[in-house]
Amino acid sequence: MQLYFLRHGEADWPHWTKPDDERPLTDFGKKEVRQVGKFLKRLEVKANLVVTSPLPRALQTAEIAAEQLKAKLQQDEALEPGFGITGLRTLLKRHHSKALMLVGHEPDFSSVISALTGASLKLSKAGVALVDLDPETEKGRLLWLFPPKLARKSK
Repeated sequence: MQLYFLRHGEADWPHWTKPDDERPLTDFGKKEVRQVGKFLKRLEVKANLVVTSPLPRALQTAEIAAEQLKAKLQQDEALEPGFGITGLRTLLKRHHSKALMLVGHEPDFSSVISALTGASLKLSKAGVALVDLDPETEKGRLLWLFPPKLARKSK
């Protein structure tokens, strides 16, 4: 199966006083995610379903990606911060798809991708990775990893 990992866009608010779980995307974060969404569309990414953490910054990212890819969107608490291999197993049981895009957080995504593939990486904000995963063995191959600046340069 094709498993896309999309980290939420920029949500850095220097004077944020509310709980961290409520931080939305910044204007730059929204713009950058739109560029990444358009880039993924140009790559002809065929994610049938976008599953997102319910936190605002991830949900906003997922809404933009789902719109660009014309994919269905669902929220899943398993993608909240603290997501790991156990959460991935839960997600794969809940959401059957040959091409699934997950939208969530760091350092969770980098850890899960590393566990699946053996790769050493760090997913940047609005970065996206594609893992070709065998759900039975939980082994995968990292096919690509793109930082958002690649989307800006490929217009």
